[in-house]
Amino acid sequence: MIVTPGPRCMRFLAAALFIALSSISFLHPQANAQTADLIVYGGTASGVMTAYSAAREGLHVVLLEPGAHIGGMVTGGLSATDLGDFTVIGGYARVFYLKAAAHYGVDNLDKSANWLSEPHVDEEIFRTMLQEAGVTVHLHERLREKTGVTLHSTRIASITTSDGKHWSARIFADCSYEGDLMAQSKISYAVGRESSEQYGESLAGVRAVTPKHQFTWPISAYDKNGRLYPEIDPGPLAAPGSADKKVQAYNFRLILTTIPEDRLPFTKPQSYERSRFALLEEYLREFEQHRGRPPVVHDFFNPVAIPNHKADFNNNGPISTDYIGHSSKYPDATYAERAAIWRDHLLYTQSLVYFLSHDPSVPASLRDELNQWGLPKDEFADTDHWPNQLYIREARRMLGEYVMRQSDLQTDRTKPDSIGMGSYNSDSHNIQRIATPDRTVVNEGDVEVGVQPYEIPYRIITPHRTESENLLVPVCFSASHVAYSSIRMEPQYMIIGQAAGIAAALAIANHTTVQDVPIDQLQQKLRSNGAILHMADRVPRK
Repeated sequence: MIVTPGPRCMRFLAAALFIALSSISFLHPQANAQTADLIVYGGTASGVMTAYSAAREGLHVVLLEPGAHIGGMVTGGLSATDLGDFTVIGGYARVFYLKAAAHYGVDNLDKSANWLSEPHVDEEIFRTMLQEAGVTVHLHERLREKTGVTLHSTRIASITTSDGKHWSARIFADCSYEGDLMAQSKISYAVGRESSEQYGESLAGVRAVTPKHQFTWPISAYDKNGRLYPEIDPGPLAAPGSADKKVQAYNFRLILTTIPEDRLPFTKPQSYERSRFALLEEYLREFEQHRGRPPVVHDFFNPVAIPNHKADFNNNGPISTDYIGHSSKYPDATYAERAAIWRDHLLYTQSLVYFLSHDPSVPASLRDELNQWGLPKDEFADTDHWPNQLYIREARRMLGEYVMRQSDLQTDRTKPDSIGMGSYNSDSHNIQRIATPDRTVVNEGDVEVGVQPYEIPYRIITPHRTESENLLVPVCFSASHVAYSSIRMEPQYMIIGQAAGIAAALAIANHTTVQDVPIDQLQQKLRSNGAILHMADRVPRK
């Protein structure tokens, strides 16, 4: 006779195994291992909130950041916050933005302009929050490549950084944009676009029509000698709705200023190659003929004003700061390859700005307008005043307990295990610039489709229980390309991070796996700290 344990018995056995393995990890740590209750890998805004939230719950938290700064894109150039419906942004994310507003003498978040702040201000707020919560922060601590994770069955026992240090904890959180800790922990993940059939998503896969940030008149993909212009894929375009391994374009979000005493001019970068902008030169030559006016800065950038006469310059138009077609190798690349991709993106950005502000082929009116702006002396001092963070809009995406998809943004918008809400439109930037059979050039991949506020389930930050019992993934969470394009906004990363920190505390307190955290307790603690889990909870507009 075979007796199958019931669900309660199985949960008890899982908890007992978790406790036993936790004891092994802490009684017999690796030599020179530093221990904590929770180790957060990645000092993004989500990482900051994960660490802050857990520390406020009483955990000993260590935050490891591979670079020199904390805050990720929030402190690295993305100051024009992607809000959507800001009445659904609550909890510690809202606390952060209230602190930023208070720096400028504003005591509310009742309008979008009150959510905008300078990068150096945001980083100081994050540092203060971590200090006040008692989080131990270590900068320049990168996971050792390929062999940085020690596993005991389905548990992470410790991680090792590139300098040889060992870090042991009961719970780990991968809050990096790349998901390296997740990947080295043998967690299943996806890169690129699913087919439209995989999850029944009309927005998935290769796009048949890409209307936004597009060339608005037919422009040749080839020069007068019949050679393909630089930065164009020869094609052909794959079938609409088909899957690929390509990701949306990365860029640098530029912070520029018009104040003369704080403004540095755009200089010619080393390794500048004018020839890479041959297509742009042709586009400018034809511009007034097709648009009926000379080009202006807004045709190439989307400047959003932030305090102290600065602006966040984002991508806009068919040729801009998005380095289209050069990001897809980044997610699974080696550290050296990523560094090269990062440098190439920066060189492209510096070269683009120099070309538009100095090249004689550019209309003088556009050059003069752009040269009213410059790099601010009081931002990014250790990176020559260019942003210190590449905008990694999408890298790896975990395949976890639940994969969020298009329907979760549009029709199935409520979740029993909600940990917060999203509301920004589906927003995937262009993925490739490609020559068509008629020899013209098109950009492909942009998706901009509105959504109503939706609930984010806890299950998207937990791996399959057969793969890991003590890892949380608040940034490279479990979602399709389409769903990720909406949830990936920095306020939502922070909201999810707050939930991850509390979940880590509950897993330890209840001697359970991250998958078996009591959802009612998690939601109760989130609400007590101002989180907005459902539309009924949202902050009313005034």
